[in-house]
Amino acid sequence: MNARIFSAFLFVIMSGALFAEKYDLVLLNGRVIDPETKLDAVRHVAIDDGKIVAISEEVIEGAQSLDVSGMVVAPGFIDIHAHGMNLGDMRMQAMQGVTTILELESGVLPIAPWYDIMEAQQTPLNYGASAGWTYSRIENFSGKKAEPTLEYFQAAQGATDWKLDVAEPLLLGEILGSVEQGLKEGALGIGINAGYAPGYGQKEYFALAELAAKYGVGTFTHVRYASIIEPQGSFEAVKELIANSALTGAHMHLCHINSTSLTDIHATLDLVDKARKKGIKVTVEAYPYGAANTVVGAAMFSGSDWRERMHSSANNFQLGKKRMTEEELSSYQKDKPGTMITWHFLDEDKPEDLALLDASITHPDVMIASDSVFWSYFDENGDVKTYAGEQWPLPDKVFSHPRSSGTFAKILRSYVRERKLLGLSEAIKKMTLMPAQVLEEFVPQMKKKGRVQVGMDADIVVFDPAKISDRATHENANQVAVGVSAVLVNGEFVLRGGSLVLEADSGRAVRREVSK
Repeated sequence: MNARIFSAFLFVIMSGALFAEKYDLVLLNGRVIDPETKLDAVRHVAIDDGKIVAISEEVIEGAQSLDVSGMVVAPGFIDIHAHGMNLGDMRMQAMQGVTTILELESGVLPIAPWYDIMEAQQTPLNYGASAGWTYSRIENFSGKKAEPTLEYFQAAQGATDWKLDVAEPLLLGEILGSVEQGLKEGALGIGINAGYAPGYGQKEYFALAELAAKYGVGTFTHVRYASIIEPQGSFEAVKELIANSALTGAHMHLCHINSTSLTDIHATLDLVDKARKKGIKVTVEAYPYGAANTVVGAAMFSGSDWRERMHSSANNFQLGKKRMTEEELSSYQKDKPGTMITWHFLDEDKPEDLALLDASITHPDVMIASDSVFWSYFDENGDVKTYAGEQWPLPDKVFSHPRSSGTFAKILRSYVRERKLLGLSEAIKKMTLMPAQVLEEFVPQMKKKGRVQVGMDADIVVFDPAKISDRATHENANQVAVGVSAVLVNGEFVLRGGSLVLEADSGRAVRREVSK
């Protein structure tokens, strides 16, 4: 056999082997939407070893094949503002297509033990956290060593020094030192929950921005004020964030601009527009609800004029399924200040209020993040406790904010399908690519997420665009989203055929690389 014939023979053999190759999993006939390349077409997607390895117009074979005709195949949704990290929290998020949840606004400390705790438990979704400045403030004002738990944060709500006092230079150094240690342990940035400790000095926030710039990471801020009355209004707080970014070069991410701006949303969005046009590193998020969820003893609900500043009374507060009375509000703020409540700041049934919410959601530079919160229940003594069990469906007794189980599905139902305020590809971009891009400069793992492209992590959601819907309400948030057919995390099914895979444990830590 001469060399030419042998080469041709070898080519035929190799081509046949390639054609016959079977991948681990193939998703067939789906409408593939990739927000970065702007692909929106029927394709077949192959997955091997947790990665996307082929996207083809021609039919390909897999050891497993799933026909997803009529479904959208998109990057899994990335929630960069999620507080609920228990198994039940993750499962509720998975039901609406989320594949990665990150605790960035509040953050935690210490960081290394938190990652150890998460690694030891069942995690169907990817997870990560920032270094929590409020945890450092609590620790250094109280002398009580920080613990990476919600209970630690809740227990500190009865104290006011860490919330309202300016830190003296020595104490400030200790606060910054604890945050810096978190960065050295792989934290994803600095969580600055300024709305919970608004009494900090201007120098302290500036120092945090300088620290972020030093390490090349982002800050994730719940701004200092939420008020339509000046001084100390929402406008001033957003200006403070932008100024620190401009002066230090730090990437400053502004959390839930909708809830902190109240009815001043157009003015604060205009500030963000001006900053971004000047090249200042400011990014923004919002969630599609006119109500927040927080601790009843939060600093924003203190002072003689907080009701006027926030256009609120006890009736704006909801505990469980009921609105609170003034007597109940006073009692909880005095005796149980760490209790989680829902605070209604807009009424979505009023066109003028809904228009304000829509302004934040539809703005092209605003991404979607849920601010999901823990599932809670009343114990036998009437105290509110966090549910951390493994029961599925979640027990009937638990309650939360509807954003914990409906944020991303609501965007696709209300803003895309029903009211047509966003295009499908645009909405997907807000929930996938944009969140990934916030982090990818300093968290290389995120360069592989938020995309359906060859070489990317196989974090994928498959949903029916005609059926995906949120069902959670403020009266009953314990209702799963519908219309999601499959969710893959690192190439493994977390949801299949619309049902959870209860043993799924494919989530991995998202963490900055640090030198040993």
